[in-house]
Amino acid sequence: MPNSLYLFIFFGTIPAYNFIKQTRGGQNQYFGLLSGDKTIRWFSVLSLTFAAYFGTQLTANTMMGVLILAVLAVFYTIPIFPSRKTLRHSGIIKILIIAFVWAGATVLLPVIEVQQNLSWDVWIETLQRLLVILVLMVPFEIRDLGVDPNEMMTIPQRLGIRKTRRLGIILCLIGFLLTFMKDELLAYEVLGKSIISLSLIGLLVWLPKKQHRYFASFWVEAFPVFWAGFLWGILNTV
Repeated sequence: MPNSLYLFIFFGTIPAYNFIKQTRGGQNQYFGLLSGDKTIRWFSVLSLTFAAYFGTQLTANTMMGVLILAVLAVFYTIPIFPSRKTLRHSGIIKILIIAFVWAGATVLLPVIEVQQNLSWDVWIETLQRLLVILVLMVPFEIRDLGVDPNEMMTIPQRLGIRKTRRLGIILCLIGFLLTFMKDELLAYEVLGKSIISLSLIGLLVWLPKKQHRYFASFWVEAFPVFWAGFLWGILNTV
């Protein structure tokens, strides 16, 4: 198992997340992390040091993949051209970048690190992971509907809340059905994907219009943790 990669992603995510949060104010805050809270700054530096250490243990192909994802994260935060806004201000492009980085880091990089081929099943799993992240973005997009500027043209701004929920449910169904397109289909995977899809659909159906303060920032963000624990439990019972 690529334990060094997992630790690299864990420690690398911390400074990346803090950098994005510290530079959310606009294009003139490139060095917002340096002028921000000292605790966050030094915690980020320490995490970056650990990430660099574990990064030296990864293969060259993996680091090339990391570089591609890192470039996307940078362009998400910092405008490509000084006179333009960042990609995070483009509603649909924003969520696609987030979904692709998540899918790349959690599916493609582990496969590349163990030097396996990017088979058909791997690409199907990557697409499924991307769809899951897109669905998990729906509560955040609806939550921010009142504060996002109109020019962002997020999906809820384009479709409205009801149609956005329906789109999320359709994406859940597509993601589940993609399971049956794999060359190697296992019973526990069908069970796991079905329960995950039903959980996401339930989340969208009962998603409150006025969310509690921590509904999206805690419960929705914790969904991947619950998902990982559930899959771990299935794998240890088969």
